[in-house]
Amino acid sequence: MTIQFTELAQRIAASRAIAPDDLMALRREGWGDGRITRGEAEALFAINRSLGGADAQWVDFFTEALREFVLNGSEPRGMCDEQEASWLIDQIDADGRLETMAELELAVSVLEKSRNVPDSLKHYVLEQVERAVLFGKGPTRDGGALSDTHITTAECAIIRRVIFASGGIAAAAVSRFDAEMLFRIKDATLGCDNAPQWQPLFVDGIVNYLRGFTLPVAQISHARMKELESFIADNRTSVGGFLGRMARETPQVYNHFGKVFGRKQSSESYEGRQAAGEQITDNERNWLDSMIDANGEVDELDRAVLEELAQDL
Repeated sequence: MTIQFTELAQRIAASRAIAPDDLMALRREGWGDGRITRGEAEALFAINRSLGGADAQWVDFFTEALREFVLNGSEPRGMCDEQEASWLIDQIDADGRLETMAELELAVSVLEKSRNVPDSLKHYVLEQVERAVLFGKGPTRDGGALSDTHITTAECAIIRRVIFASGGIAAAAVSRFDAEMLFRIKDATLGCDNAPQWQPLFVDGIVNYLRGFTLPVAQISHARMKELESFIADNRTSVGGFLGRMARETPQVYNHFGKVFGRKQSSESYEGRQAAGEQITDNERNWLDSMIDANGEVDELDRAVLEELAQDL
């Protein structure tokens, strides 16, 4: 981090305001070489905490720069490991809670753009949105203003982006954690002045969880991706030795590589897994019954889920 960047960041933070010329200077001084350092990233967080407001140009710059740091600041590029996710959460929580739309947009953007991201980050974002819905305070509530319990259009959009994000252990699929969060919000906001997007989101999320499926190769670990990229870059590496290690340590990934190297596949096809995922198991049925029974009634949103599930029976 250069002296010029440090002085610029300190001046902006002290003034608690940022002008278009300041944004251009931050981009030039901090991103001129195409890389963001940890010191520069933490300085941007300090500026964001001082601003408080949600200037659109600042949110765009803050999101772009910090996402670049988290996803491409170390190898393998395009991925967020546990350490990086923990650093991001710590920075957002430095003042006690997630307070600004810039921070929320950054976290959601990392989930959407990462090839792999720990569930801890996804859970953290959903917990922040759930807290805003239940207690009426947070960045989705007009900069933190207290309001009645309900779910807003902004919160629906964020939840949809997060639960269907490409990163995470169940990439682009709704997990049980996600589905149970949707039921908690549903029970807490029944009869409230909710956004019209809420019912379609709830139905899509629950049905996706019950009928969705994930491939065992949907996500490759951060460490395994580094090994794979090193193998590809080094033409002296033994293919047989590498695949042997993959078979011992990550059998499902090895089976996937078999397609590339001509190995006959004995596992189910994509279509087979999809068909199996469409079938609701006894455990899933029992889970759905318990979720519906939690508030003592079959409400309008419960019926919408049941009707959607019944369409293909």
